[in-house]
Amino acid sequence: QVLLVESGGGLVQSGGSLRLSCAASGRIFGSYTMAWFRQAPGKEREFVAAISWSGGRTNYGDSVKGRFAISRDNAKNTGYLQMNSLTPENTSTYYCSTDRFPYRDVVSGDPSMYGSWGQGTQVTVSS
Repeated sequence: QVLLVESGGGLVQSGGSLRLSCAASGRIFGSYTMAWFRQAPGKEREFVAAISWSGGRTNYGDSVKGRFAISRDNAKNTGYLQMNSLTPENTSTYYCSTDRFPYRDVVSGDPSMYGSWGQGTQVTVSS
């Protein structure tokens, strides 16, 4: 099992930007699709973005397309989520996760595909 630790969350004004990081240890991070999800209090978990193990494929939730960008640096065992033009609606706890199986060239938004999860990092966007 891979251990995931998110960082980079915080308080930002509406229109601002943040870059989240997801540091991985354990299994070979570079072999697994990675994804970001978010969950706000009282709401269901929402898919944000996913990137294939090679970085060649990405997928985004409709609400973040054009504003967020997912990337990864397998040499550093780290994934990233660049978030631009943030709005109060983006306030949530953001979680990174990795696929249950290696080398699947799939970038699904289905959380059941992902077997390892971080503890989350809080993002708060003020109006």
